[in-house]
Amino acid sequence: MKTTAGIYTFRARSLIVLVIASMISAYCFLWPFFLNAHSSAHHLNNQIFSLVGVPVALAVLVVEISNQRLDAKSVALLGVLAALTAALRPMGAGAVGIEPMWFILILSARVFGPAFGFILGILAMFVSAFITGGFGPWLPYQMFAAGWVGLGAGLLPQHLGKFRFRGKMEVAMLAVYGIFASLFFGLLMDLQFWPWALGSQTQLSYIPGASIAANTHKFIIYHFASSMAWDVPRAFVTSVLTVITAPAVLFAMRRTKRRASFLTPIEFRESRSVLIERAMEQTGV
Repeated sequence: MKTTAGIYTFRARSLIVLVIASMISAYCFLWPFFLNAHSSAHHLNNQIFSLVGVPVALAVLVVEISNQRLDAKSVALLGVLAALTAALRPMGAGAVGIEPMWFILILSARVFGPAFGFILGILAMFVSAFITGGFGPWLPYQMFAAGWVGLGAGLLPQHLGKFRFRGKMEVAMLAVYGIFASLFFGLLMDLQFWPWALGSQTQLSYIPGASIAANTHKFIIYHFASSMAWDVPRAFVTSVLTVITAPAVLFAMRRTKRRASFLTPIEFRESRSVLIERAMEQTGV
C-alpha cells in the first residue's frame, strides 16, 4: 500500500510531538469513560485538565511545526487553501450540520499529503473562528478534530497492490471517507460537549462516579439523538460535494503540485552574461 507523497513532512521530533499531543487530546475527549470521579473535587480536576490540556498540547504542536522551514510556495498554498476552506464553513447559513468545508480539506490532503492535511485542518478551523465568531473552549477540540480528518485523508492509499486508485474508484473512496470523517467529527464534538451540556438532572447527563457502562449507554443515546440533525446532513453534503467536484479539483491540485515543483529545491543561478561581465571586471578588461 502506497500513500500520498506530501509536499511537507513531519520530522522525527515533530512526529513524536504530534503523537503525544494527539494522545493528550484523545484523553481529553474520552476522560468521562476512563475515570470514575468519586468526588466532586476529582471531577472538577478532570474538567480543568480537559479544558487546559488540549489548548496546551495544540500550542506545543503548533510551535514545533512552525520551527520547521516551509518554502514560500508551500506557505502561499497553505494560506490560500486555509482561507478558502474557512470561507466555505459559514456558507451553510447556520443550517444544522451543513458545513461545505470538508470536501476541500479532504481533497487537499489527498493531493498534498497527510502532514499538509493536518496543518490545513488546524489552520482552516482557526481562521474560520474569526469569520463565525466561534472562539471558545471548544475551538482547540475542533482544530484537533479537523487536523485528524486531514491527516486521515492524506493517509488513504494511492495503490493497493497493483491496483491504483484513480478515476471513479478514487472519487468513491474519498466520498466514503467524507461520510465517515463527517460522522467522526460529530462524534468528537459530542464527546467534548456532552459532560457539561445537559447539567446533571436529565436521563442523558454524564454522572460522575457512575460506571463506565452506564455513562457509555447515556452517551450513545445522546449522540444518536443529536447526530440525526447534525452529523447526517454534514456527511451527506460532504459526500455529494466530493463526488461533484473531485474530478476537476483533484486534476487542478495535482497540476499545481506538478507545475510548482514543491518537492524540488529552488536553485538560483546567474545568467551567462552576468558571469562574463563579472569576470571582465575582476580581470580589468
